[in-house]
Amino acid sequence: MRPLTDDEMRKLFEKLQAFIGQNIEKLIDRTDEPHTFRIIKDRIFYLSETQMKLATNIARDNLMSIGTCFGKFTKSGKLRLHITCLDYLSQYAQNKIWVKSSAEMSYLYGNNVTKAGLAKITDNIPQYGGVVVYNLMDIALGFGVAAQPTEYCRDLDPTANVVLHQGDIGEYLRVEDSLI
Repeated sequence: MRPLTDDEMRKLFEKLQAFIGQNIEKLIDRTDEPHTFRIIKDRIFYLSETQMKLATNIARDNLMSIGTCFGKFTKSGKLRLHITCLDYLSQYAQNKIWVKSSAEMSYLYGNNVTKAGLAKITDNIPQYGGVVVYNLMDIALGFGVAAQPTEYCRDLDPTANVVLHQGDIGEYLRVEDSLI
């Protein structure tokens, strides 16, 4: 377990800023207890300082995970967010969309959100901005990238993509076999 380098921290904050904007400060400077980001084997973990102090008692080779996994650096150096950070993304999200119940299962199977499945959308979402996807009961289903700005969504064909899929809660079931 080690702290993030400046380059790694910059990549993480750029990725998170697409989803939660200036609310990144609320992740670090929490009122209950300060939290921090640490890396274990190319995976970024979000944990409290108390957990970090307790983890120093475990040998580096034996420590597999601690806190919440936010993402992983790929071999090419890019950051890929994991679905485990969805609770924090949905809590501080700026750009949100709600999908119809008929399109909910399609999204949970890993498909993009189309105009036909779109129920509601927040205003002023930029193209390629980070978006958190909810169902009509305000349960966070996943996250993705806006394929079109909000202004253009009214004029799209029903089959045109509105949100490009990046992660959803259905991944827990789809990748279950590969975890064993």
